[in-house]
Amino acid sequence: MIVPHFEGRTLTKGHGAGNDFILVPDFDAAIDISADDVAAVCDRHKGIGADGLIRVVRTEALARREGIAVDDPSVEWFMDYRNADGSVAEMCGNGVRVFVHYLRIQGIISLAAGQSVAVATRGGTKRVSFDGTLYTVDMGPYELGGRVSVEIPNVGTREGCAVAMPNPHVVVRVSEEELAAADFHRPPVYDPHPIHGTNLELVSPGGVAHMRVLERGVGETLACGTGTCAVAVALRASDGSGDGQVEIESPGGHLSVRLADGRAYLTGPAVLVAEFSLLGIAGL
Repeated sequence: MIVPHFEGRTLTKGHGAGNDFILVPDFDAAIDISADDVAAVCDRHKGIGADGLIRVVRTEALARREGIAVDDPSVEWFMDYRNADGSVAEMCGNGVRVFVHYLRIQGIISLAAGQSVAVATRGGTKRVSFDGTLYTVDMGPYELGGRVSVEIPNVGTREGCAVAMPNPHVVVRVSEEELAAADFHRPPVYDPHPIHGTNLELVSPGGVAHMRVLERGVGETLACGTGTCAVAVALRASDGSGDGQVEIESPGGHLSVRLADGRAYLTGPAVLVAEFSLLGIAGL
């Protein structure tokens, strides 16, 4: 059967450095997307498969329907992002690049090289600029937290650094061998335990740092935009090097982070893969 609230809508699959998403156009906030809907569509075996779902919606319409408070009501477009399990996330750095790419490719907005556009998110308004090839997101301010002990399966217990970006992260420096050996099929153990959950990033430093990420509500993903920024913040803080550029390689591709005056700027690609309509998903 056709999923009723997706009937007649063309959905799009896209990714940013391998971090993949399903985009649902709902400009006027006409549909109610449940956590079960998101989990079913994002299921990689019984659904389409993705790390998350992005509803493309006008800020004013979503605020009117769901009472979401935004810091700048004049921003036209809102990225309503859900993790693959259906839980709501504050922000997604790779997702917001794909969101803007979708708006540009679909002709919904005009965005030439050298221009930028503001996007509303639950993590605040983000400005995204386009250089003709890549997109750069002003991810906003970050916050360094305390130290966290993490028991990493197949590696052992290591000390990590908490970073809010604005969603929660714990960054742990490891060797190249430990990075490869870490078993993300088993849950890590945190001390203190994060009440609202956390993303975990393991990073092997170098001229180009290499990382892996275990995303809250998703599992291991090929990349994570806010996680990449958190890694850059933690590395620069531990080295005492402050602001500057950090090049980071994830399993899904290369991302760059520039830290300046307490803010993080994330640069990377955005790709649209396919358009499709849903014919039916078991359980919906």
